[in-house]
Amino acid sequence: MFAIIKKELKQYFYSMVGFVFLAFFLAIIGLYTWAGNLSQGIGNFELTLGNLTFIFVILIPILTMRIVAEENRQKTDQLLYTSPISLTKVIVGKYLAVMILYTIGVAVISLYPLLISKYGTDVRLSLAYSSIIGFYLLGAANIAIGMFISSLTESQVIAAVVSFIVLLMTNMITSIASMLPSDSLSQAIILAVVWIAVCGILYNVMKNITVTAVLGVVGELAIWILYIAKKSVYEGLITKVADVFAVSGKYSEFQLGILKYDAIVYYLSVSFLFVFLTVQVIKKKKFN
Repeated sequence: MFAIIKKELKQYFYSMVGFVFLAFFLAIIGLYTWAGNLSQGIGNFELTLGNLTFIFVILIPILTMRIVAEENRQKTDQLLYTSPISLTKVIVGKYLAVMILYTIGVAVISLYPLLISKYGTDVRLSLAYSSIIGFYLLGAANIAIGMFISSLTESQVIAAVVSFIVLLMTNMITSIASMLPSDSLSQAIILAVVWIAVCGILYNVMKNITVTAVLGVVGELAIWILYIAKKSVYEGLITKVADVFAVSGKYSEFQLGILKYDAIVYYLSVSFLFVFLTVQVIKKKKFN
């Protein structure tokens, strides 16, 4: 696995993607820190960092677009299938390489609260570093999502665009859900349409029409049987579901200096899930 990590890191820095990511990552956060903290002598770095979660929507697609898609395009993915180490270790190695690059950036911004404390007032280091921990976990989850999307295509451009859209939606999904009708029938209809879309995505991944059709029919029946039996369940359901998929939603708890067990487990679970799904996509291609 170490060889995979080393290879990936070399590619990131030889292709300049690593330098570009770190440059923009540190430049954007540095600019916000200067404008929001240093220039005004204010110590609330946690608020500054909270306003920067959008940075993942912009930079993560650039960072992850090539991680698997490039292997698919150059057909070097065949080497993954015949590698002496398992596919799981290969994918985990790729993920850890990206995480090392991201960790370098986070390590640098971890010095900012100490810098601010020398020039600002009311610096609450506990809040600042709690926010940094949450920021790191949020980034780890977004990187896993980006890597999974990269595994679905041979085009880096498509991987970047789809990752941008998906990460943007995870940031906006709660606001979008709040604008939808909240009555039971509307919520059931929306859920039924969303399930059809999910089945379409599953078919694109599995290429198995029988399994997809069965899942689609069973899911739709379950939705409408539950509606007939107890339609009150659907009141505000989309908003509750949206909260689960709003990856950045849990970050606000870290800004308050609260290291909640469920928030930490949520981000670790999202990271694990999408790394696992990436492994499954690669294994699926191996046996096709």
